[in-house]
Amino acid sequence: MYRFAATLLSAVFVFGSSCVAATSSSSHTRQSTQVQSAAGKTPSDMPASEREKLELRGDVFMARKMFPEALQQYQQLLAVNPKNAGVLNKVGVVYQQEGELVHAIRYYKRAIKADKNFATAYNNLGTVEYQKKHYGRSIQHYKTAISMHPTGDLATIYSNLGYSYFGDKQYAPASDSFQKAIALDPQVFLRHGTSGSTVQQRTSTEPGLLYYLVAKIYAKQGDAERCAHYLRMSRDNGYTEFTAARTDPLFAKVLKDSRVQEILQMPPSYAHDTKAPIAQD
Repeated sequence: MYRFAATLLSAVFVFGSSCVAATSSSSHTRQSTQVQSAAGKTPSDMPASEREKLELRGDVFMARKMFPEALQQYQQLLAVNPKNAGVLNKVGVVYQQEGELVHAIRYYKRAIKADKNFATAYNNLGTVEYQKKHYGRSIQHYKTAISMHPTGDLATIYSNLGYSYFGDKQYAPASDSFQKAIALDPQVFLRHGTSGSTVQQRTSTEPGLLYYLVAKIYAKQGDAERCAHYLRMSRDNGYTEFTAARTDPLFAKVLKDSRVQEILQMPPSYAHDTKAPIAQD
């Protein structure tokens, strides 16, 4: 039995082996950047083992949501190697989680300048544009990242691309992008961690409809369990047309499954309300 996440609608920041959310205050982060500089040191002056320990400590602090402390470690690394694309990207992730999007964009662009083929930084830049509802820009950033053929992050980037198309109400390419993401990783929407520091977008203004599209993709694959899960979430998030699955030929492979039938036969909690509740992000 698969374990499904309670919600698909929170921005998931995939960092190391942990998933972290934005909670700390931006002013706290700014204060933490005033760290002791490794003045006079060059990358060769600091032993590789020391650099590795600094970055590892930063990653651990990130996993524990101790963002100012993580930033302090990363800034020490940048003091001796300001063109470290991976660390620049991680600083961008810190700022994005703190809600300081201007700073996040600046560091993602610095990471790209340091490594023009850094797909993760393009992806993360796309998630910032998505947050700002600049869907066209985010789509272009994701396409650029995909063109670089990243290996471990490709499913995440296709998922993010789907969210941007969906936000722009381009439902057909959104569904196609989600399908590609699921083909690469059937649990892409449930993933709790991966290598690198890749931001995975999970917010939508129409969650009920989005869940229905995802349920349809799993139905086409004959995955009744996941289909039922997302069909239930579609129903519970106010999408009143979820019963269209009864006659939609794309649900034919799973329609007789008892789990799917249970969802379709059980009226939603808002069935007797004058109008369905508005789903919240």
